[in-house]
Amino acid sequence: MMKLKWKGIVAALLMFFGITQAFAETEWQRIKRPVPGEPLPIGSYSNGCIIGARALPLQGEGYQVIRSQKLRYFGHPDMLNYLARLGKKVKVAGLPTMLVGDIAMPAGGRFATGHASHQMGLDADIWLKMGAMSAKQALNPTAILMVNRKLQRVDDRVWTNNQTKLIQLAANDPQVARIFVNPAIKLKLCQTVTGDRSWLRKIRPWFGHDAHFHVRLHCPQGAQYCEEQAAIPAGDGCGAELMSWFEPKQSTTPAPEKQPPVMPILCQQLLDSPDKQQWFAG
Repeated sequence: MMKLKWKGIVAALLMFFGITQAFAETEWQRIKRPVPGEPLPIGSYSNGCIIGARALPLQGEGYQVIRSQKLRYFGHPDMLNYLARLGKKVKVAGLPTMLVGDIAMPAGGRFATGHASHQMGLDADIWLKMGAMSAKQALNPTAILMVNRKLQRVDDRVWTNNQTKLIQLAANDPQVARIFVNPAIKLKLCQTVTGDRSWLRKIRPWFGHDAHFHVRLHCPQGAQYCEEQAAIPAGDGCGAELMSWFEPKQSTTPAPEKQPPVMPILCQQLLDSPDKQQWFAG
């Protein structure tokens, strides 16, 4: 009996240390301040870093940053200017305050969990829940799920025209390359948007994203080390491509766990820099 008990304890410890290692910080997450220099996004949205990132002010006209203690409100100036513009449009439209979630870490780079992208300061999460919060509430806010996950449809008890308008305002900016939303949200927009529907082309269905949407900007002009994502298909994306997301998934053999891609050379050089200790300082 005692032997079985110890086996259980050992198994629990191994599981604990395995989980701890899986959630361990990457070296990028230890960086607490931006790398000095002219703004330069390097690599791709899901494998890169950024020199010269800037911090988005925690409050501005029409917007508020949430969970600022995570230090994920840094980005390329193009993203910061975009969010400031969008906040002003939100205010002019009479919408509640826009809540800005994760942009990137001070030097960009890979997260241990939570994001595969957000690595160059050109991605940002905007919550579908709206409304100003106190400073204390903004540190640990509660999201609102806009999708009934079982039915795979938008929950009309919480979805309003405010969410539609916010996404439309976000998409109607030439710097926006695409916006990721839950497939059910894309379907809702396809079924309800009237008039100008050209902006729907930028709205792309993706897993999750049922409490926020994810804005991705084009690479800045002249950013020679920034890899642009492939162009989105023509049309509004409301046809067979969208409906395929709701088809029953065939059971398949689980794919082997993917290894992280090789980091861009310039990003690796940053991590190898003798000056990096000053960036780790809080």
